[in-house]
Amino acid sequence: MAENFVPGDMDPEIAALMGTGEDGSPPPDFTDMFDNKQTGKPAGGADLSSTGFPPITKRFEEKPHGYFSDPNYYKIALSNEGDISQRIHGILQKYLTTKDPKDRSVFRQQLISPFWEFETNVAKKAAGNLPPPKRFLLRFSLLHPTFISAETRELLGKIVVENELQQPIYYLDEWIKAIGTGAISPSTTDEVKVAAKSSNVSSKLTQLLEKASGKLDGSRAMLIAKDKERIDIEKIIQSRIESIFEHTPLREFNNVSDCLNERQKAAINEIQNLLKDLLKVDHDIEGSIKDYISSETDVTSLKEKIASEGGGGAAVLDVGAIDNEFGTIRQMAKMTCGRQGNHFPILMGEYFHCGPNDVGLRENIIAILTKIESIDGEVYCRVYKNKLNRIVPFVLLLPTYGDTGFCWEPFDRHNRATSRGRIIVPMYPKNLFIAVLYAVADLRWQVAKEKASFYWMEEGLTGNYYQWFQAQKLKGDIKEYFIRDYILWMTKEAEGIQKLDKEVRGTFWRFMPFSRDVKEKLKTRSFVYQELYQRDLNRTMSDGY
Repeated sequence: MAENFVPGDMDPEIAALMGTGEDGSPPPDFTDMFDNKQTGKPAGGADLSSTGFPPITKRFEEKPHGYFSDPNYYKIALSNEGDISQRIHGILQKYLTTKDPKDRSVFRQQLISPFWEFETNVAKKAAGNLPPPKRFLLRFSLLHPTFISAETRELLGKIVVENELQQPIYYLDEWIKAIGTGAISPSTTDEVKVAAKSSNVSSKLTQLLEKASGKLDGSRAMLIAKDKERIDIEKIIQSRIESIFEHTPLREFNNVSDCLNERQKAAINEIQNLLKDLLKVDHDIEGSIKDYISSETDVTSLKEKIASEGGGGAAVLDVGAIDNEFGTIRQMAKMTCGRQGNHFPILMGEYFHCGPNDVGLRENIIAILTKIESIDGEVYCRVYKNKLNRIVPFVLLLPTYGDTGFCWEPFDRHNRATSRGRIIVPMYPKNLFIAVLYAVADLRWQVAKEKASFYWMEEGLTGNYYQWFQAQKLKGDIKEYFIRDYILWMTKEAEGIQKLDKEVRGTFWRFMPFSRDVKEKLKTRSFVYQELYQRDLNRTMSDGY
């Protein structure tokens, strides 16, 4: 921040856009800076105070909700969607009644495109109160309850419907509703399409609001962290000062105490260094306060500007955004399955082979994400102004038969500070844990690559891995190699089973460290891990870590 900063100064880019001069709006009242009021943060920003996932108290309801027993489920699901419903019904009848395998294969293929078109029509109404059959059609791709067994109907019927744990994990119907109402910004590719239809000024204002809100969240987190650091230093200084005032009386003289001992003399020297640290932290706090006030002013001004142009009223369904997003989701669904996978979009019992713990329901995903974080302690963390912030990504659960999750966006390009990344997970894979690991590994790679920017082949995690990749003269997609190695790292190396190349193991240990508990366990398993553990200690002692 410039030395001549005055609290309340507005970001020049924002001031230019809004046609204001250097006179910004008055700074906010500092006393309400950290209360529970909303700060106008657009969706996508994360709660930086979160330290872990909530415990899962239940994965299923005691009794199924009963919607899959409704004899009118199929009729309600298809109703009021136009001619496409009749087309799907006709092809579906042929698909279910034909006995010729070749004809069945043809009808099966003919169902795919119309069904996606039909789901797009349903999705455009997702912001309203969809009847349960249409809602579960989007969520599970269940068009008719009899397409699955009674056991599967009971299983799906017991899945907790609402997001009771308030985690950023969304079923498809919830995601589409959030996109349509503006609670979550559309995916990157869709943002470009939507922006082309809207005014440049309005689009720019929205982008600047996201950027300013990211700075606001980052400044708040930094200010809280620095305040905690100051309190910790003050407590140490206080304890050292108290220790200096403790004197032992001399036997030879009444009312005379002994000299300072070596521990007290050391405490005096330590206090001098601590006071320097305290001044530095205080200087950082002053800068963070200015950053916060500046960002708060920008956010307030932008919200007022957007409201004046009609963008601040009640949420209005953006059908265009939903249409574009659903087109993107169709591509996502294909990617979870791969070229040789099962791309059939309707839930059928003949393709469903998941047990209760294998279905990609929200609670199972939280349990897996928790397990991953217990091994890779910094997996959901990003650095902002030298501070490590825990930012759990958005997780979109797609009702596909795919086996591979992936990262769609490492973070919002307009808010690199606090925005969530986006990962996609198929709901009906052969191995749910591995499917989630694929997505998390992809997130790991993309975040590290974006962080290194132009130097991704030279620095950090991606740079070290790339140099090893080149030295081994390997061919193919380097990210695919990384993902496979990450899965080995999390499933084998974390258990002390050595499967990775020595250089790759060293790179992962340094840049994607295991949690402390895992490291403590591994150091006793073999000399290989004991040596890596000792390197950590050496780097810590030399302040080079």
